Amino acid sequence: MRSRYSALVLELAVPVVAVALWWQLSKNSTSVYFPPLSDILVAFEHNWIFGRVGSDVVPSLARLGAGFGIAVVLGIGAGLVLGLSSTIQRATSPIVEFMRAIPAPAMIPFGIIVLGVGDLMKIAIIVLVCLWPILLTTIDGVRAVEPLVLDTVTIYRTDAADRLWRVIIPSASPQIFAGLRTSISLALIVMVISEMIASTNGIGYFVLQSQRTFSLPDMWSGVILLGILGYALNALLYAIELVVLRWHRGAHLAAH
Repeated sequence: MRSRYSALVLELAVPVVAVALWWQLSKNSTSVYFPPLSDILVAFEHNWIFGRVGSDVVPSLARLGAGFGIAVVLGIGAGLVLGLSSTIQRATSPIVEFMRAIPAPAMIPFGIIVLGVGDLMKIAIIVLVCLWPILLTTIDGVRAVEPLVLDTVTIYRTDAADRLWRVIIPSASPQIFAGLRTSISLALIVMVISEMIASTNGIGYFVLQSQRTFSLPDMWSGVILLGILGYALNALLYAIELVVLRWHRGAHLAAH
């Protein structure tokens, strides 16, 4: 209990100290590029607590949520198929390795040509970058299921659907969640890039336009918002993981 309390205090203390240092070091700043933190916080309040939530934050989160959700469905579904069939996995491995090696931002110009500059292009790019971590960790998770467990359910003549939902997916879930947490961070990055290149709204668009007009407090307020969103999304996914994988944590603690 004491170690957990100490870890929590440390986790909260470091950001507080960092913000205090930032405030102190920047309070007399006259730099155009590094304005005082007080100016940035005023811009943050003006832009993100009152002003631009509907016009920029909501569209960005909608694109991110749609792209990430589609990637989850496709990645887990395809990962289960490839993980259960070594023949299909070997046949598709060269294509998978080639496609995941292509940087997603490099596909944005092609996406603009084919899909235009609307939300569909941005969602497609997010799907493309999020798909591979989920797919590969799902394959690894399925292939790591203990053969003894599969032999046991076979002896009891468990049908394929029950075997999938009650044995394979739960056993692969720790690896799947590792892929999800990687993908959500990548989704945020690609969302920002796509909005900077081809958009008329969104947080990425706002940050770029603020930089172009030398509204540096506004720009930094957008950067801070992106950091908060990234932290919040990871924390949300981690909380879901803790609930879904309670059995896994219990088994891990029992084993040690």
